[in-house]
Amino acid sequence: MTLAIVLAAGPAAGGATEGAEPPADRLAAQWRRAGAEQVRVAADLGELADLVAGATGPVLVSGVDLVAHTAVLRHLATSPVGPTVALVLTDPPAAGQAVVREERGQVVAVGDAADTTGVFGGALRVGAADLPALVDAARAASATAPAAPAASGVEPAGPAVSGIEPAGPAVSGVEPAGPAVSGVEPAGPAVSGVEPAGPATEPAGPLGAVDRLVAGLAARDTLIFAHRVRLLVAHRVGDATQRAAAEAQVAAVDEDRAELKLSVKERDDFFTTFFVSTWSPYVTKAAARIGIGPTGVTMVSVAFAVAAAVLFGVGGRPALVAGAVLLYLGFVLDCVDGQLARYTRHFSAWGGWLDTMADRFKEYVVYAGLGFGATHAGFRYGWALALAAMTLQTVRHMTDTWYGVLHDEAARRPKVVSGDAGGIGGKLNAASTRVQADTGSVSYWLKRTVVFPIGERWALIALAAALFGPLVALCAVLVWGTLAFAYTGALRTLRARWMRVPVLTTVDTGLHRDDGPLVRTLPPARGPLLLAVLGALGAAGMLVWALRTVHGGGDLPIWAPVLALVLLLGAAQGARTPHAGALDWLVPAALRAAEYLFAIAVGVAGRAPAWLIFGYVLVLTLHHYDLTARLEKRQSAPPLHVATLGWEGRSAVLAIALIAGMASIALATLGAYLFVVFVVSVVLAWVVLPARARGGVRSPG
Repeated sequence: MTLAIVLAAGPAAGGATEGAEPPADRLAAQWRRAGAEQVRVAADLGELADLVAGATGPVLVSGVDLVAHTAVLRHLATSPVGPTVALVLTDPPAAGQAVVREERGQVVAVGDAADTTGVFGGALRVGAADLPALVDAARAASATAPAAPAASGVEPAGPAVSGIEPAGPAVSGVEPAGPAVSGVEPAGPAVSGVEPAGPATEPAGPLGAVDRLVAGLAARDTLIFAHRVRLLVAHRVGDATQRAAAEAQVAAVDEDRAELKLSVKERDDFFTTFFVSTWSPYVTKAAARIGIGPTGVTMVSVAFAVAAAVLFGVGGRPALVAGAVLLYLGFVLDCVDGQLARYTRHFSAWGGWLDTMADRFKEYVVYAGLGFGATHAGFRYGWALALAAMTLQTVRHMTDTWYGVLHDEAARRPKVVSGDAGGIGGKLNAASTRVQADTGSVSYWLKRTVVFPIGERWALIALAAALFGPLVALCAVLVWGTLAFAYTGALRTLRARWMRVPVLTTVDTGLHRDDGPLVRTLPPARGPLLLAVLGALGAAGMLVWALRTVHGGGDLPIWAPVLALVLLLGAAQGARTPHAGALDWLVPAALRAAEYLFAIAVGVAGRAPAWLIFGYVLVLTLHHYDLTARLEKRQSAPPLHVATLGWEGRSAVLAIALIAGMASIALATLGAYLFVVFVVSVVLAWVVLPARARGGVRSPG
């Protein structure tokens, strides 16, 4: 159960306009409409601490000086970016208001006037795990609170607010926040029109109660995400005149129309912005009216992509054109599911995980259709191109994921990256920031397009397949994807060397390396990235040798897979050493490349059918995307992860099978086994274990 607390303490926060309900009553009613099941008014921080101490679910807190659309509060309460989220405004700071500095959606400083990016908006949501820090911050701030009169027009604390239930501990039952679908819009100016209640540069005097609270949370190293306001209205007011002006602004905005516009990401890629988002909100509105949820839209999108893949495989101009149209419509629906989640505020960790997995499955099924179609049309290496495209894209995604984690960690450690600002990495970082800020410019769109995002990939596939056929489509994806990988890899490496922030040390390193039990039997070795790269190079060398040998009608020498396996096991030896290097965030991607290339080499050397090799690598990608999706959604490890044997264990099994002359059997058997483990793990993680948690049933043992 979600508890909302209206904090009535602080200097005169603006009394109610004549004839209107008291501000505390109005905010309490808004919080209830925003989804809070229990609402209380606290007279001071001490009472707030007592209320929070009994809560077990998320807690929503707002000061009485906040005037905002109910949708703003609902968006804050349901924000999927993280457990603890603070409202951040672009209004000039008034007396008693805390300024904040935000980087990559995280509040990295509160109360520091240097390099501020906004002002605290007087409301926040605190996740269950951060409630002890909230209680501690509230009691510490209460002990040092400056004397101040109660807010004008605010009733004393207690169950005096009409329709508000009496105090009691909140009941856990709210889905933990996770970035299932991005629902927090990037920074944008709040609707202006309310004059600041103080200086426009830096707030004067002691901070107000709710501002001391968020400052205390930040001082306790709580990870706080920022929620910006766009299109809607939110202001903190200091007197009745400002309150009346803010309320007039709220009344002037069509809340539902603004929410529909907010369902579209403010910053998206070129193709999505101009060829999808211009009309997809109409589909979003229709889906909401007839009651289709985001998951239902995702499933329809998957069906469209599978149908497109089948048509690409069939070949012939009518089928290829129809497949291109279905692929485009499938991508539109892929955008609509996220827009629908933002519009209806139906977020869940399961929905986010499913969206991530469905995106990758759809893309790789389309690659399979193109590979089959190219082969069917007479090109011998159609499946090989599809395999190359899938491997390249997966390794790219792994670098994207970990570079994002690196950037987020760097944002939380600003002092680490503040030195050597004149180096090439610092200059690249500054240039990137300038381009990103220049929204709509040619350089902005070039930067977003050259990295070959999903919208551009699907558009290229659809156009190339419809006009030229599957072979050209696959070649185009490989060429652009390779260039994009080289471009992003080079620039990110330079910037990462400048940031010098370790990230794999902040997570379960073994889990995200995908290590298995075999690692524990090997002696440790230093240089995990170098070892991983050597393992990938060894697998690549074996693949090239296998291709040449098989093409010439011979057999690969037994010692070739043994040598490649030795290099892979050398990469496994790096598992037990710290991954604290500036470039060690590349280790997971290097290990994915090593395992995939080795598996492909085993299949080629063992003369396994190309479709079987593709299917095996596809199962591996699902397993690895499951790990990255859980990292992004802040979920625990898959329940059956140990049963997957680890990347080094699977590679050892394939090497033994190749030497024994059973490569095809091993690929089929191990692939089927891993797929079953994946499905059972998904059912356990998202169905069985949550049901037991809701029912209070303890797991056996």
